[in-house]
Amino acid sequence: MSKPNFQAMSQKELHDYVLTHRDDQEAFYAYIDKLHAEANWIEMPPLESLQDLNNYPEFIERFRGNYQA
Repeated sequence: MSKPNFQAMSQKELHDYVLTHRDDQEAFYAYIDKLHAEANWIEMPPLESLQDLNNYPEFIERFRGNYQA
């Protein structure tokens, strides 16, 4: 059985593949590489409390679905 083309997969497709093939290290590393290449995360320091989230409105908006990259 041949391996899928991880480079051609979307981030979501690769994510789903990794979840269903948890022992496939090649797929996992391809997924991590894709995450780093697309760099669509928001970096923030560790929170001291839930109220600290108010200091990062872009983080909250992203999860509400109003975020525009």
